[in-house]
Amino acid sequence: MSTATAAVDGAVTKVAAVLDEAARTRTPCPPVRSLLPAGDIDTAYAVQRLHVSRAVAAGRRPVGRKIGLTSPAVQKQLGVEQPDFGVLFADMAVPEGRPVEAGRLLQPKVEAEVALVLGTDLPHRAPTVADLLRATAFALPALEIVDSRVAGWDIDIVDTVADNASCGLFVLGGTPTPLDRVDLRAIRMTLTRDDETVSEGTGADCLGSPLTAALWLAATLADRGDPLRAGDILLTGALGPMAVATAGDEFTARIEGLGTVSTSFATGAADTGEGRSA
Repeated sequence: MSTATAAVDGAVTKVAAVLDEAARTRTPCPPVRSLLPAGDIDTAYAVQRLHVSRAVAAGRRPVGRKIGLTSPAVQKQLGVEQPDFGVLFADMAVPEGRPVEAGRLLQPKVEAEVALVLGTDLPHRAPTVADLLRATAFALPALEIVDSRVAGWDIDIVDTVADNASCGLFVLGGTPTPLDRVDLRAIRMTLTRDDETVSEGTGADCLGSPLTAALWLAATLADRGDPLRAGDILLTGALGPMAVATAGDEFTARIEGLGTVSTSFATGAADTGEGRSA
């Protein structure tokens, strides 16, 4: 092993330890980008893979992927030209009607998304829309509750990729809709917090369509030798801006053609410290 390789491996291990400690102690850490080669997204994904492998070894079950950075405005802000992805685990799923437990998350924010559930594998390196439509069993309305182990959400692309794409929890609606019954590009979304509208958007706000985001993910993972599989849940990316969540909040997303999905935060849940600016 070369000196340079050993240094990168050491940095990967160190960053994984810093993020794990932040999650374990419920104390956000400083940005981790300074511990990795500047702008090195591949090394950030190496941190993510280490996190995932350790989680699997500890008994956690992967159930799908999330796509992040699907908004052109956010991509521009972070200086990137493509989305990122993270791994979803079964213990991240929160059933509708069950509040998010107090203190479970550090700095939660909520966004409304389209979830796709695959019925067959998607192994192709250059999948077509037809491949994706055939492989998808149904769509669901979803809420992703993103969280960051980095203090104050002071992140760039390296921070968020290393931090498993800022995964937190997710909530799925209970009524599956086949894709031949809905135009995902044209759908409209409204997200309310305690009956106040806090986010709006359309399917076109997610990389032009949630299907476009899903195709990017399928191609990216197939190219990495880790393709999407039957049964995987895909959170395809936000349809509108994120909204800060605090203790006692109740959120409902209404997504045209897919229905509604709701969640709430138990009183006493960790406050973001950011106030109600979003």
